[in-house]
Amino acid sequence: MTGKLRVFLGAAPGVGKTYAMLREGRRLRAEGLDVVVGLVETYGRRGTEEQLGDLPVLPRRPVSYRGTELTELDVEALLARRPALALVDELAHTNVPGGRHAKRWQDVRELLDAGIDVATTLNIQHLESLNDVVEQITGVAQRETIPDEVVRAAERIELVDLSPQALRARMAQGEIYAPDRIDVALDHYFRAGNLGALRELALLWLADRVEEELADYRARHGIRAPWETKERIMVALNGAPQGEHLIRRGARTAARVHGDLIGVHVRLDDGTAQREPPGLAAQRTLLRELHGSYVEVSGGDPARALVDFARSESATQILLGPTSRSRLRELVSGSVINRVIRLAGPIDVRVLPPPEPGLLTVPPAPRRRRPALVPVRRRRMAWLFGPVGVAALAWALSPLRGSLGLSGVLLCLLLVVAGTARLGGLLPAAGSTAAGALAADYFYTTPWHSLTVNRGADVAALLVFLAVAGVISHLIDGLTRRSQQAGRARAEAAVLTRLAGETVESGPRVLPDLVAELRQVFGLDAAAVLVRTGALWQPAASAGAEVPLRPDEASFSVDLGDDAVLVLRGAPLNEEDTRLLGPYVTQLKLARERERLAAQASAAEVLAHTDALHTALLEAVGQDLRAPLAAVRQEAERMPGPGGQRVGAEVERMERLVANLLDLSRLRAGVMPVVLRPTVVAEVVRSAAEGVPGVRVDLEPGLPRVLADAGLLERVFADVLAWGAAGSGAVVDAGVVAGRVDVRMTVHEDPAREPAGLAVVRGFVEAMNGELTVEEAPGGGTAYVISLARAVA
Repeated sequence: MTGKLRVFLGAAPGVGKTYAMLREGRRLRAEGLDVVVGLVETYGRRGTEEQLGDLPVLPRRPVSYRGTELTELDVEALLARRPALALVDELAHTNVPGGRHAKRWQDVRELLDAGIDVATTLNIQHLESLNDVVEQITGVAQRETIPDEVVRAAERIELVDLSPQALRARMAQGEIYAPDRIDVALDHYFRAGNLGALRELALLWLADRVEEELADYRARHGIRAPWETKERIMVALNGAPQGEHLIRRGARTAARVHGDLIGVHVRLDDGTAQREPPGLAAQRTLLRELHGSYVEVSGGDPARALVDFARSESATQILLGPTSRSRLRELVSGSVINRVIRLAGPIDVRVLPPPEPGLLTVPPAPRRRRPALVPVRRRRMAWLFGPVGVAALAWALSPLRGSLGLSGVLLCLLLVVAGTARLGGLLPAAGSTAAGALAADYFYTTPWHSLTVNRGADVAALLVFLAVAGVISHLIDGLTRRSQQAGRARAEAAVLTRLAGETVESGPRVLPDLVAELRQVFGLDAAAVLVRTGALWQPAASAGAEVPLRPDEASFSVDLGDDAVLVLRGAPLNEEDTRLLGPYVTQLKLARERERLAAQASAAEVLAHTDALHTALLEAVGQDLRAPLAAVRQEAERMPGPGGQRVGAEVERMERLVANLLDLSRLRAGVMPVVLRPTVVAEVVRSAAEGVPGVRVDLEPGLPRVLADAGLLERVFADVLAWGAAGSGAVVDAGVVAGRVDVRMTVHEDPAREPAGLAVVRGFVEAMNGELTVEEAPGGGTAYVISLARAVA
């Protein structure tokens, strides 16, 4: 029989995992269970040592490694002792090479296989799946990791939780680390942000495992009804105006119960191409702003698709808006709301009214205008010649009615109706059909030359003529529309291909050319790009006559950003025109961005010329200053007593400042290159601190190398440490923070004067792609923190 594993999981060291494990062991031993401490690391913490109490502790196995005596878990002794429960600390620990197993979790697995229950401890950062995330948060790579499946196989996982503030307080009181490590730990790994992120990781990982176990349990027992372990509010969206009201109501409900918000849109899978409802994009944006998620599902039955998705996601509430279907359509195809209510079962369904009391239903979407097929002149011709033509043809063939008969003349009239449909569209063809039916009745049915029909066969023939003529007209009209759409699609494709090719080959077009082409493509009276300057609008580019001078004077306008608007005047744009306008708007934005960059480049050229003049002036001043400074130094050497030493120190400080200013100007001018190489921080710090009194270097071993110019970095350290030498000393420490190496120099400088050359030092650090921040040190003084990139191994 396999033993059971119990894991005490924590977000960081010091939360009390070992303490909780020992307390549980003492409780079980008091109940009569055979409990043995296989291995526990107390690290000298008084509370943990006291919690050991009277628990029997198994002696550790001594191991010799490279001349050092170490101890490890004695697996053989535990197997021989065979307790009911073994307490084994630090599950992710790496054993000393040459032992029974490489990892402690492998030792524990052997104990479990032998039927011994094990209680152990683990920090969240040691899980293999979270290793890279933890390194990104803390900047520290965890070398000791454990496969997730080992922990997931545990019978019980108990989270030992402690708030970041409480954990930092324990650290500050010396309950976790030795006093000499407290400050560095609080400034680096144990920062409040790091601890909060690690705590969230632990909670999320444990919540995922609990949800997996719950889903597995429901699957094993065939439970399909949702369990309200967590509120999940599902909002059905169809792009209607009331969707935003539904989303906000759902977000408020989810916030009150600490639940999830999900927006769902159903696409019908009936094989037809469907365009996205106009309001759906804005509703997706609102969902993201309110921390909700958006999902699209497809199905032939919207109600069934909504309910199936709600069950799969264990939704507890479905929010629906008022229907936009007419009563006739609901009678024919049924009500989606009623079907959702019938299918939902135990899921709560809420139908919300619109936000305005007067709106009881969602207004139906406006019908799309059918685009004009032919010019107005051709339609007028069709209206004129279609009805007149069929009447004239019926009159011309009336002498042949004895041989043609009613059916024969109706076939001839169909030809005129088809020609009318091709010439002018559906409506003129309908008028021609009606005129043809009346003419055939007048000339070819008895009694002659009247609209009365005596024979039922003639009535049937006329009705068939009306039906066939209507079908033929509709088909010809549809084919003409498809041809028109295909031609427009080819034209759009040609325009888009040309725009893309010009962008790839020659970059963004010039703004006036784009505006002129846009006006020509869409057949507009005028087009312009207006830019706001204060309260006025000025045209940046225009084409055509009577250009709108304000956005409200245009028939159509598009915001281009940065106080710029594209204004158009002319015939209104249809939906296809609006879609084609998008690439032109993008090109206009690129053209304006290119003009802006060109202006910035011109300004940068002027600044570069000015900077060159400044550099030349600075070098000239530096050369002129060196001679007077040398003379002052000679006079200071002749002066007896402290006064001469003080003058000499100030001269040396001034010479260093002038040299730094000159070198900084050379760096910015590109004359003095910065060579970034992997650099050992400790060596550079010690070299800079050599000869500087009152400097204490406290660097951790194994600090990663940084990417820096060693000579330039040494000058930075030397300048900062010199400020401390002028005061009462300096302390240097370093650590890894968020993937970078932060060197912290706490300087107790002379408060009577401000450090000279801080701007120069900052310039040197930025030249090495670093960052210098100045902050007040907790124990007094000023902390200069230099953040540098880690060198890639």
